[in-house]
Amino acid sequence: MASHSDTLVVFFGATAGANGGKLGSDEREIILLVWQIVDLHEKKVGKLHRCLVKPDTLELTDECKEETELNVDDLSKADPLDKVLQQFQQSVQAELKDLGRNSFTLCVDGPQVVRQALHPEASKKNLVLPECFFSFVDLQKEFHKCCPNAGPVEDLTLSSMLEYLGLSSVSEHASGLLDVRNMVQLALHILAEPHNHRFSSFESVKYKFESGTCSKTELVDSETVIRARGLPWQSSDQDIARFFKGLNIAKGGVALCLNAQGRRNGEALVRFVNQEHRDLALERHKHHMGNRYIEVYKATGEEFLKIAGGTSNEVAQFLSKENQVIIRMRGLPFTATPQDVLSFLGPESPVTDGAEGLLFVKYPDGRPSGDAFVLFSCEEYAQNALRKHKQILGKRYIELFRSTTAEVQQVLNRYMSAPLISTLPPAPILPVMATPPFLATANTRDCVRLRGLPYTAAIEDILEFMGEHTVDIKPHGVHMVLNQQGRPSGDAFIQMKSSDKAFMVAQKCHKKTMKDRYVEVFQCSTEEMSIVLMGGTLNRSGLSPPPCKLPCLSPPTAYGAFPSPAMLSEAGLYQPPLLAAPRPPPQHSAHSPTPTLAYYPPQPHLYMNMNYTAYYPSPPVSPSTVGYFAAPPGAMATAVSQPHHPASAAAAAAHAHHAAAAAHAHHAHAGSSPMMASAHGSLVRMQGLPYSAGVKDILSFFQGYQYAPEDFGGVGQLNDQARSLIQPKEWLCL
Repeated sequence: MASHSDTLVVFFGATAGANGGKLGSDEREIILLVWQIVDLHEKKVGKLHRCLVKPDTLELTDECKEETELNVDDLSKADPLDKVLQQFQQSVQAELKDLGRNSFTLCVDGPQVVRQALHPEASKKNLVLPECFFSFVDLQKEFHKCCPNAGPVEDLTLSSMLEYLGLSSVSEHASGLLDVRNMVQLALHILAEPHNHRFSSFESVKYKFESGTCSKTELVDSETVIRARGLPWQSSDQDIARFFKGLNIAKGGVALCLNAQGRRNGEALVRFVNQEHRDLALERHKHHMGNRYIEVYKATGEEFLKIAGGTSNEVAQFLSKENQVIIRMRGLPFTATPQDVLSFLGPESPVTDGAEGLLFVKYPDGRPSGDAFVLFSCEEYAQNALRKHKQILGKRYIELFRSTTAEVQQVLNRYMSAPLISTLPPAPILPVMATPPFLATANTRDCVRLRGLPYTAAIEDILEFMGEHTVDIKPHGVHMVLNQQGRPSGDAFIQMKSSDKAFMVAQKCHKKTMKDRYVEVFQCSTEEMSIVLMGGTLNRSGLSPPPCKLPCLSPPTAYGAFPSPAMLSEAGLYQPPLLAAPRPPPQHSAHSPTPTLAYYPPQPHLYMNMNYTAYYPSPPVSPSTVGYFAAPPGAMATAVSQPHHPASAAAAAAHAHHAAAAAHAHHAHAGSSPMMASAHGSLVRMQGLPYSAGVKDILSFFQGYQYAPEDFGGVGQLNDQARSLIQPKEWLCL
């Protein structure tokens, strides 16, 4: 439009639900549009138009029926929204031609009808609104400029503004007509003497969302930021901008949040141009994006900067090209080059500026992470690239997703700023039990971590991989880590005889090959190793404590199921991962026949809050490690506790032999359930039992091994983990 000063079109709308200040807050469709032209030069008015709109859902709330005096029968005969908008455009253009005017501007009583009703509904129905609906003047704000003493804008209503000017409301009964006539009367009055007001505060609705970067040093007003929760995982910044259609989002103001694994968690932080738009966005709480409702809450500027802010010059240069479509590639081979990626995308999806439009995500030491971001100049090229989702590059399938500038910043910040192995937080001072010598708490860096091991790797493979450095390994110093399913995780820890030996191994063996895979070797401390072997995690995102250190978890449901006279001690019930190393012998009490199992939880009092079913730690070793550096029978007999009834060391060694032999029985029966001997001659643990397995099945499984049936009082079964605790001879059971 050439000018905003020729003509005003006073515009009113109503929905099938809430109206007035809450219009559009309940996602109801528009059912009524009313408009009238006002010539600003001649102070004349045109014809008054009133059109009913047929919604897709013919249902009206009681509040709507009372305010509009409309019913379903009236609306069923009306035209849909797109036809009514065409009528609006044609009638306004015809009247402008008769008046000799060239342009017009909408005049509304509050922004809700344009921002909260018309634009969101048109976006959902894929309607293209005429250009005139992207600019308007708000009569309330114009009146406040003309009469600043009338009160704050948010408190102004048509009746209060008319009362302030000493005007009486027009007599009109039809819904919508009364509002438009009063708005026209009010506009003509402030245009005339003595006010001589000039309409100049034109508001705009952005045509599309503008991507951009945000610096961590930028000041972000907390009154302009919201948090959207419940987003579909595949939604992009453009999808979020479409959800908030009609409201102006700041440039680069959509930041998709990622979880600890770098994947979207269904949340986003959105920054608007001012507080008014933020407040209107909060009215869209539980509005729908597709079939999902989206929760909208207030957020802070600090939260937005934490997600969207960046300092990398490389990222700033990559994102300096505006109006580009960003695609994220995940799962790239570590050896992939820019030319490999360009060839994979093909000529049908050319990358902006070739290799300059690629950004590979790397770790602080320069190694590739397998992620990359790609720029495309238009939507068509991006769509062609997305069709290659899960196609093969090299020997890996590649995932492709839409991305945002904020996600680029967030991913780069996470990979580049996180230390390789972060420092541990100070542990709380609590009573602790004796810790085994191989899990000493000293922060001596005399261990190495092997990462990227083949899943089929055994102890022998690791020893061969270590080569000449094998002689520097401590006895029982190889600990292979299994995941929660009891399968190899590809990680292992090795205890060396000194820090110097560990340093040499990390230097000499880093990225050596084992079974066609290169293995990474890092020097680490005993404390870090202990945390992982106790059930924690150690990765590039930092060190997470084991579940036993989480004080907020609910108590285990299985805890109260054991009879108190035969209950295991707290340390015995919540045992840490089992290791291939001897344990301190259990101490028998003179007053109780139940021995205390000498496991080694670092903080036993915290185990009481541990969710037993969900966080039962998996053993970090495979069954093949039981015999590694095994102690001679004499030493083994010494390590085993003295039986409740006096027995010779030879008898104890015999029982130890049976317990260790039972640990290997899984190769023959029960679907090869993995089973560990937690201590020679003391305890056997089975994993992978069928859910239908009973005590008789387990007794049958151990047929041929010596145990005392009268001492075998029962089997403690865990429903979710399908584990059993079996106690051989000379041990009292649950």
